[in-house]
Amino acid sequence: MNNQQWKLARTPLEGWPTPGDFDLSLGAMPEPERDQCCARTIYLSMDPYQWGRRRSGVEAVGDVCHGRTVSQVVQSRLGEFQEGDLIFNTNGWQEYGLVGKDISVFNYMFPRKIDPGLAPISTAIGVLGMLGLTAYSGVYLQCKPQVGETAVVSAASGGVGQNAGQIAKIKGCRVVGIAGSEEKCRFVTDTLGFSACINRRDENFPDQLAQACPDGIDIYFENVGGAVYETVLPLLNRESRITLCGMISQYGNQEGDSAASTWRETGEATFSKQNVTVHGLFVGNFVNEYQDQFLAEMSGWIQDGLVKYKEDLWQGIEQAHDAFSAMLMGGNFGKTIVQVGEDPTLDEKTKLHREGDNVLA
Repeated sequence: MNNQQWKLARTPLEGWPTPGDFDLSLGAMPEPERDQCCARTIYLSMDPYQWGRRRSGVEAVGDVCHGRTVSQVVQSRLGEFQEGDLIFNTNGWQEYGLVGKDISVFNYMFPRKIDPGLAPISTAIGVLGMLGLTAYSGVYLQCKPQVGETAVVSAASGGVGQNAGQIAKIKGCRVVGIAGSEEKCRFVTDTLGFSACINRRDENFPDQLAQACPDGIDIYFENVGGAVYETVLPLLNRESRITLCGMISQYGNQEGDSAASTWRETGEATFSKQNVTVHGLFVGNFVNEYQDQFLAEMSGWIQDGLVKYKEDLWQGIEQAHDAFSAMLMGGNFGKTIVQVGEDPTLDEKTKLHREGDNVLA
């Protein structure tokens, strides 16, 4: 059986993805060896960190592009999984991939079974996956929100941002979002329930943010960097906390990894004066100890209607490049996912609903 695969065609040095960076080719469906299984990709996650891997050379030219996935086991010689099992794994940008303890790209990412009774299985790469755990770790575990504090979340309508803000709200904070369009801002306030959301593209963005945070900012969840970050800095209160999740505005710059150093240098005077605590965020540090706690709490919040999520759904492996580029450049609305194969858990009504670009639950 054939296996469509996106491979890295060259190591990009600067800017945003172009068609020449990737190559869509046709390979063979892999055969599992002992202690391996073969899984077909159902959903493929698009995340900003993937661009950093390609630019830094972590992915070599000719490699299948890395990406976390929801898959179904089709052949198994691995005791943990049986044919038909639904799993969270790292198939990458391809229709079929191998699963095994010596295959996972990150040692903390060994595949796990998915319980479709908790939520739709696509959430395993979204609100109930690394994306959700990232938000949970940054807001709840690192910043330790207190009732009555003001939390500000940049890229608030994105996959991580929408969850970070809702968790802060559940924990008793007044939450202000920052997004890139009026439509996204309305979603953040009307659907997610943030107290306010400011369009970063407005000319009077700094004044609007200051007005939305009359008591200053106690928690800042950083996804963007650049001008948004510089607008937040003067509003930080004493003893405020920042989680540095990402700086998507800088991902196309030639400086690459030096962006984090520049970010810290820009804020150093404010950090010192206000005794600000800055947390770097690497979700792998939280998986072993907190994943079960996170899944229990987050699935409960979803079932109780306290957490809503939006998926920016693209259909077909052929669209992986376009979906990835749109996500990096702010063209997504919610968590960007490519549906690669059939989802066996969906009924016909739900399938029709998911044929559009966006899914809201």
